[in-house]
Amino acid sequence: MDATAVSAARGLAAPPGREVVILPLMFGGFQAGMAALGWLAGVWVGPYIAAWDHWVAFALLTLIGGKMLVDAWRGGDAAVPAPASTALYLGLAIATSIDAAAAGLTLPLVPVAPWIALTLIGTITAACSVLGYQLGRLVGGRFGARLSALGGLVLIGIAVHLLVQALA
Repeated sequence: MDATAVSAARGLAAPPGREVVILPLMFGGFQAGMAALGWLAGVWVGPYIAAWDHWVAFALLTLIGGKMLVDAWRGGDAAVPAPASTALYLGLAIATSIDAAAAGLTLPLVPVAPWIALTLIGTITAACSVLGYQLGRLVGGRFGARLSALGGLVLIGIAVHLLVQALA
C-alpha cells in the first residue's frame, strides 16, 4: 500500500511520461527483490533488518516529500515538475520496499513455492502502483499542479506512520 500511495503522489506531481511504467516496475521489482533477500538472509539478518528498516524508510520518504513541498512552494500553480531522476526512483523503490526484507523472513512459512509468492508480491505491487499513479494523474489533472504539495505531505505522512508503527 505504501508503493501505491507513493505512486499516487508522483502521479499528482509528475508531468505525463514514462513514470507510469518505470515506477510500477521498480516498485514491484524491489518489493519482490527485498522479500527474496529477507527470505535468503533468514533468521541471522532478520533482527538487524527489523531494527533499521523503519528509520531508513522514514528518512528517504521525508526527504523526498520535503523536496516535493519545497518545489511546490517555489513554483506555485504554474510549476510542472521535471521528470524524476534515477536516484529519486531508486530512493522511492528502496523506501517503499525495505520492510519487505523483514517480511520475507516469513516466506518459508507460507505453504506456497517461494518463487510464486515473490512473483505475486511483485505483480500485485506493480498493478497497485499503476492504479495509484493513474488516480494521482486524474486528480492532479482536475485540481492543478499545486497538488504536488499534497503528494509531499502524503509521503511525509507515510514516513511518520511507518516510524510510529515500528516504535510502538
